[in-house]
Amino acid sequence: MKAADRRRAILELVLSGEVANVEQLTGSLGVSVATVRRDLTALAREGRIVRTYGGAAALMQVGGHEPEASLEERKSLQREQKEAIARLAASFVQDGDAVLLDSGTTAAALARQLGAREDLHVYTTNLLAVTALTGLPGIRVTLIGGDVRPSSMGTFGPLAQVTLSRISVDKAFLGADGVVAGVGLCEASAEQAYLKECIVRQAADIFVLADATKLGRAQQQHWTPLDRAWTLITDAAATAEQLEPFQALKQVRVAVAPD
Repeated sequence: MKAADRRRAILELVLSGEVANVEQLTGSLGVSVATVRRDLTALAREGRIVRTYGGAAALMQVGGHEPEASLEERKSLQREQKEAIARLAASFVQDGDAVLLDSGTTAAALARQLGAREDLHVYTTNLLAVTALTGLPGIRVTLIGGDVRPSSMGTFGPLAQVTLSRISVDKAFLGADGVVAGVGLCEASAEQAYLKECIVRQAADIFVLADATKLGRAQQQHWTPLDRAWTLITDAAATAEQLEPFQALKQVRVAVAPD
């Protein structure tokens, strides 16, 4: 089959409305994994599909780029829900833990819930969390340095990546612009997505903090895969339809914060 015909066939499969993974496409077309991956990359470069972890998805399904909210907008959005998520997330943190807090306002809300812990070591890329925790008795704070993103007051970049490769933690708490069951976390930039992937590799347990508006939301085009056990912590506004795709995955535990 010629490359043009093969890519047309791949595009038709992806546009059928299902997220197509490499194994499915390989079986359907009778070609190698390497060939399918090259074709997916070419179609994504042309702007006809969005590459996801292990495959691809239609643009209409995953969505296009959405402008990032400013820090002040983030602070005001879903404030009560974020506080509820933070309270539940804090219940998973034990005295003596080493934890990592991602950037973002929900992780900053979690930081404000940790003041009563003893012998806690908090690593973070979140300058808002540093402000909340520094100087509290019983808590050691380590800022993971790097470039600063004003929209989240979080650090990122090569320096942060190198630092993360040198540590390990008991629990990591991640935020995201959106989370899609079976795909992962979506972010506005490749650097953000890769930094979260670095965090996932260094943590024994992973927790994703996402209010109901972020469940199934895929309005950015960079992804952090979640192909291991993890816990979703969301708020009571999440509907049964939103939660079902996550509950159907064996590796995902779902925790819903009460009002």
